[in-house]
Amino acid sequence: MPLVSHTPLPIFDQLRQRGEKVLTLEHALQQDIRELHIGLLNMMPDTALSITEEQFIRLVGSSNQIAQLFVHPFTIPGLSRSDETQQYIDKYYTSLDQLQHDGLDALIITGANVANPTLEEEPFWEPLQEAMNWAMSNVTSVLCSCLATHALLKQLYDIDRQRLLHKRWGVYSHRISQSQHPLLRDINTRFDVPHSRYNAITSNQMKAAGLTVLVESVEGDAHMAVSHDQFRIVYFQGHPEYYANSLLKEYKREVTSFFNGERQSYPPHPENYFGAEATGIADNYQQTAVTYRRQGQPLPPFPEKQIERHLDNTWRDTSNAIINNWLGLVYELTDLERRVPFLTNVNPDDPLGLF
Repeated sequence: MPLVSHTPLPIFDQLRQRGEKVLTLEHALQQDIRELHIGLLNMMPDTALSITEEQFIRLVGSSNQIAQLFVHPFTIPGLSRSDETQQYIDKYYTSLDQLQHDGLDALIITGANVANPTLEEEPFWEPLQEAMNWAMSNVTSVLCSCLATHALLKQLYDIDRQRLLHKRWGVYSHRISQSQHPLLRDINTRFDVPHSRYNAITSNQMKAAGLTVLVESVEGDAHMAVSHDQFRIVYFQGHPEYYANSLLKEYKREVTSFFNGERQSYPPHPENYFGAEATGIADNYQQTAVTYRRQGQPLPPFPEKQIERHLDNTWRDTSNAIINNWLGLVYELTDLERRVPFLTNVNPDDPLGLF
């Protein structure tokens, strides 16, 4: 499904320069091919706004080359923004009001940073509820990532996420628990998923609410689940959109926080992420950084490129396959009219015809 550069959003040109297939609007309008309009509700903080936008747009663009994909990034009030980031949003992002008027076929909702004890105390809570309420009635399928999953499960089922004893941070092995589900068609039965979170909603909590858990870690931690109708809402707790170096950049940020006195201890390695070579480089740097901090010397350059050469991406092909299945099903079920979520012969309570 080729992306269409229907706005001046810089990531379209960047992806084209990297060899990705991105159609110009003029080219797209000459083709007699079905369009899909996908909203991307980006709630990430300023430092991660653009890279998250890039990761999800690239993930969508890597799926099956059937339809033309129009991705519409937008955000909501209640998220702290610098003047520079707000100018970027004003220039390149669409408003929720405009999308509600035009309609969407599918919606992806990213995670967000939180600063309060409960999600309901966050300034973005009510605007997020408004966006979700509209989407659940007007969009064929909504895909939630990480905190968006926790927020929607709180809104719909009053499920409280549980604080973990230690941050779930690293790359973890997962198994399919519902191999016949259409979203999991032709994908590996066992695969890796990156996680980066302090909280979790357990498989038992999801199942008690009537959700179907599709993918779990080997330890029983839920990664992917769907609403009781099996499709209208797809929940992720992990980060299938991550690049191979995403956790490395998080690790680098934690190392810097330690050196600046913002955390007490030197950060551990992300679990199951560094191989022997990367571990050796990271450990050698740790000894140097700790010594320099004790001596009051400036932080030495972090060996990011040296470590990055030894990192593996063990999740991207499966992530692409799941997104491909998701968008393929949206393509089959959604009406040609963007503001109508389903074809007339589709039952919204059983869109996949599984019951």
